[in-house]
Amino acid sequence: MQEISNTELAVLNVLWQQSPLSANEVITALAQQKMHEKTVKTLLNRLVRKQAIGFEKQGRAYLYRPLINQNEYQLKESKSFIERVFGGNLSPLVAGFAKNNKLSADDIEELKAVIKDWEKEQK
Repeated sequence: MQEISNTELAVLNVLWQQSPLSANEVITALAQQKMHEKTVKTLLNRLVRKQAIGFEKQGRAYLYRPLINQNEYQLKESKSFIERVFGGNLSPLVAGFAKNNKLSADDIEELKAVIKDWEKEQK
């Protein structure tokens, strides 16, 4: 999978929320982010070339849909970030958030569940 820029990711996020969408529908969804119409169309074309999204022609419009799964993309990017920034060690990231009180009670419970599941798998 080719690298996806932050602005391309904004387009993908729209399509992950709802698809298929026409270019005009994507433009409308990104209007809040002050993204120009021409920019959105350029981003759609880039994502098609990168095979991150696909399209089908319906009448005079093209309907776009993601070709990559959101969860798989997030996992790949998370692993890449942890590898680059923390040398592959997750604990400094979690510890940093915990020390700065950035973890909610729900986050803590979810982490506990993940660790519990991981421990079961290791037995």
